[in-house]
Amino acid sequence: MFLLEFPEVTKFFNDYPYVKIVIDAVLALFLISLVIYFCLKFKKALYLTILGAIMVVIFLASEICNFELSKQIYGIALGSYVVIVVVLLAPELRKFMEYHKSETGRSELVKSSTQATKEAIVDAVFNMSQAKVGALITIELHQSLEQYAERAIPLNSDITRELLEQIFIKDSPLHDGGVIIRGNKIICAAAYYTLTQDITLDKTVGSRHRAGIGLSEITDSLTIIVSEETGDVQVATGGFALPKYSKTELLDYIDEYLATN
Repeated sequence: MFLLEFPEVTKFFNDYPYVKIVIDAVLALFLISLVIYFCLKFKKALYLTILGAIMVVIFLASEICNFELSKQIYGIALGSYVVIVVVLLAPELRKFMEYHKSETGRSELVKSSTQATKEAIVDAVFNMSQAKVGALITIELHQSLEQYAERAIPLNSDITRELLEQIFIKDSPLHDGGVIIRGNKIICAAAYYTLTQDITLDKTVGSRHRAGIGLSEITDSLTIIVSEETGDVQVATGGFALPKYSKTELLDYIDEYLATN
């Protein structure tokens, strides 16, 4: 139908049939390469949308130019594209569902931690940092973390420096996963979070850091991460992890974050 609207195009390819064959083959190869590249490198909705738009444009161009091979390949690809997108975006869809669940459970009442509790957390963090004991400590804010707590080991214990350090020592059955703090209570230990899918992170970033960043992407919580390899301390909020180099710096950050959120 498009050929009737573009007789010049039809005439050109009738006059130069080999040009038509070459372009047809190149476009087909381009699609295959593009799909492989995007599937290996990107999983975000933006890139999949761009890929879909490119495929539609090339399919229409193939229709206009009557490239039989490209039309068939792109027609099949577009037909199954929705299924491919759902499969590739499964982690992001899961993250969206968890975020929606957190928003539904959002409360304006925050159980605030006392200054003594914050200082106990900071003291424990830097003691573990010095000893290179890995730790993952999350402070709940407005958005409930109950969906993670209910799959973890309940504690409902008062917060002390000694207790936090004992939870994360390597021989402890609770050291894997994270601790969730609500107000002045440790409500659970061994909590597991959804890992971030951020492709910009260095490949050397471990699962503990990816878990802390992943939780901060979908909730307003604050997560303190202690590296088992280096002893470095980082704080994950809003999808980013920031280094903290001293007790004073970490305590000031916690005070400021809890006060402004």
